[in-house]
Parts: sequence; structure tokens; C-alpha cells
Amino acid sequence: MVITNNTTLPEESELNVQELNLSSAALRAGAFHLGKQCEQANNEFMLCRQELDDPRACLAEGKAVTSCALDFFRKVKKTCHEEFTQYATCLDKSSGTMAFSHCRKTQGVFDKCIKDNFDWDRPSYGYFSRAKVIQSAREAPKKEEKVSYPDATPGLPEDYPKPPAKYGSRFHWLE
Repeated sequence: MVITNNTTLPEESELNVQELNLSSAALRAGAFHLGKQCEQANNEFMLCRQELDDPRACLAEGKAVTSCALDFFRKVKKTCHEEFTQYATCLDKSSGTMAFSHCRKTQGVFDKCIKDNFDWDRPSYGYFSRAKVIQSAREAPKKEEKVSYPDATPGLPEDYPKPPAKYGSRFHWLE
């Protein structure tokens, strides 16, 4: 995005949002449930970013995503803190790539706590890669109309003489 004198940037107060201060392991541990619970806000934000192609226009949607994530982790901390911490620690320390396969037992305990307290199921395998139609409250952006230009070179009149090619046809194998 090129910035010129005509470009308006948002004020500092519009950009300040409480950040989600969590480690990679904690984010990875809560990723599946977080993705499911904040799916609507995430989809709205990504749709805005893709349609408008201007990050300044999607600040409100971005704040909604951050707010949803904060609410999710506050709920988890209030009810399933111990199970979540064990699962995140296992992911962090069991392998260099934070592989889920080493932590299935602690994952099961965390998932059970989430199910018992919130009645949220872990999304099925491949849930986030399925195609979905998103219903948005925002108006679709106006599409630019395609400009149609008339043909600049008029064709030859029908009665114009067409002598045979001087050096033969380029499609010699058809003759």
C-alpha cells in the first residue's frame, strides 16, 4: 500500500487494543476450541480484509476478534486453568515442534473439562478446511464495472478484394 499525502491514517487511540499476552504453546493448546468459538468474528474479519483490501477499514472487526479471544481465554482460565496449563506445558516441553501426538492424554483431560463446563466439543478433523458460506451483516463492496472499449480498427468491407497470399498459406498442410 502506497502512502501519499491524501492517505488518512487512524488515530493512535483507534489502534490501541488490549493484547492477548500468551505463549505459543498456550495459543496452540487452545487453538481448536478458540477457532470454533470465535469462528464468526474471524470469518467476518478475514472477509473484510479480502474484500476491501485495506486494513484501515477492518479495525472494528479486528478488535472483535481480539475481544473474542480474550473472553475465551478468560473463561478457560476461570474453569479449566489446571488442565489447560498441563496441556500447554506438555506441548511446549514434549517436542521441538509442539507436536500434538505426544500430548493426547493431557489433551483428552482438557477437552473433557471444556465439554463438562461449557458443553463445547472439539471440532472434528478437517473442520477448519471445509468450504463454508459466510453470512455477513456488512454490505458487499461495490464491484467496479468493466469498461468496454469499441474496436479501434474497423474490419475490411465485405467486397474488398482478397488476392491469394504472395508466398502461400502459413497452413500449408491444410491445402
